[in-house]
Amino acid sequence: MDYYAMVEEAWQLSDTARDYVKNAGREVDNTELWEKVFASSPLIDLERTRAEGGQPLQKIFFKNPYGLQYRADHKDWIPFRHGALDPAYLQVI
Repeated sequence: MDYYAMVEEAWQLSDTARDYVKNAGREVDNTELWEKVFASSPLIDLERTRAEGGQPLQKIFFKNPYGLQYRADHKDWIPFRHGALDPAYLQVI
């Protein structure tokens, strides 16, 4: 497992959401971002996000140990870890 790559995927999806808002040129709520950006991503654990993501949506869970959480003060989404990492896959540099 490449945990670094998983975090990078989370940042890429965060950037996609940021670009969507920038290109919209208006206020975009999290429901619209969910429908237009997040829900179609193969990374997303749809069931868990719907069950635990909050109303309004505050957390998006990936199928891997990562996800995105909403920062209201910055109006953006940043990666967070919601699951355990397997030490067998961690490399010490």
